[in-house]
Parts: sequence; C-alpha cells; structure tokens
Amino acid sequence: MSETAPPDGPIRVVLAEDSLLLREGLVRLFDEAGFETVGAYGDAVALLADLDRAAPEVAVLDVRMPPTFRDEGVRAAIELRRRRPGIGVLLLSQYVEGTYAHELLASADGGMGYLLKDRVASLEDLEDAVLRIRDGGTVLDPQVVRELLSRRGDPLASLTPREREVLELMAEGRTNAGIAGQLFIGVGAVEKNVTSIFQKLGLEDSGTDHRRVLAVLAWLQR
Repeated sequence: MSETAPPDGPIRVVLAEDSLLLREGLVRLFDEAGFETVGAYGDAVALLADLDRAAPEVAVLDVRMPPTFRDEGVRAAIELRRRRPGIGVLLLSQYVEGTYAHELLASADGGMGYLLKDRVASLEDLEDAVLRIRDGGTVLDPQVVRELLSRRGDPLASLTPREREVLELMAEGRTNAGIAGQLFIGVGAVEKNVTSIFQKLGLEDSGTDHRRVLAVLAWLQR
C-alpha cells in the first residue's frame, strides 16, 4: 500500500525512454495508476524542449539514452530541476549504478527517485514511487541500497538484524511510518532503531526524510 494519499486530480507525468516497447508499457501503467501522461519521448532532448507545454509534476527518465547512452537521463534530471525546481524526478536504470543514484539525490531537496527497470513491472511499486516523489519524498531501489550496504564492513557489523532492516528501508526513502508498516512493528520501535543506527554510524538526524537518506548514502559511499 502506498505511504501517500492520492491527489485530488491526476498527476501530470512525462516520460523519456528510448525503448518504444518499454515506453508504451510505462504509459499503460501510468494510465492504470490514474496518472495523466502529458508527454512520452524517445530521448531527453525532446522532453526538455517540450517542458513548458507539458508542465509536468513528475518526470520519469531512463538513465542511458541517445546519443551516447551514458548519463543523459541524469544530466536531464538536473536540468529539469534547474528549470522547474518543484518537479519530481524518477530515474530508471537497467543496472545498479550507485554513482548516478548519489549524484541525483544530492542535486536537490527531495522529490527524487532511482529505480531499476525490473521494479516498474509492479503497478503498486510504480504508483507508490510516483506519489512519494510528487510529494517531495525520496525513493531508492532496494537493490541499490543492498549493494551499498554490502560494500561496508564495521560498524555495520555492530547493527542488530532489525537495525539493518530499518537501515535498508530508511535508505530507500521510507518514512518511519512506512518502515513500521513494512516490518509490522510500531512507529515507536522504528524511532528507537533509527536513533540507535545514527548513534552507531556517527550520523546526525537532520529531521527530514530526504536529508536522512543523503546522510546514510554519504556514509555508505565513504
């Protein structure tokens, strides 16, 4: 179930994806979720050129698109946020690319996400991600989080199994209430685990979900 209530009207979404089949599939998923697709493009250049007309709330972009198939989506995402600071951005990738995830998340205060393409096959996951991003939240693919966690040794070893579960979900951008729902525990128990995690990792809780994610990512990528 989504952590965020649906809006009064349909969310306006634009999509940049060079694969025609995936692009059409995503548009159908957006329709099923009740979103309004106001633009679907084969590259980031076309999306940026049509940005003023489309006036989207959320932009969904492939990381690698023509002409170089390297980081066009990331660069377009940063440009989108420069032109329209309030827009939410969701990046899609075929593989785990931690550097791109960190660059995207560090570029603005919330309203950002990074998912593997396999994840968007689930209507519920896609709907949840778009809603959370539209509302200024952060969404990070669990596989990206697991890879970052796997690179670290101590003091992650000092975390209890429950604290590691909470850390994974926190790094995905889940709120304390969302973590509680995922783990079927009380919010108070989550808060205690979060406090313990920050103490063990030597991090300060800055008070916002997006800043919590950035703090965890910064520590994991040291």
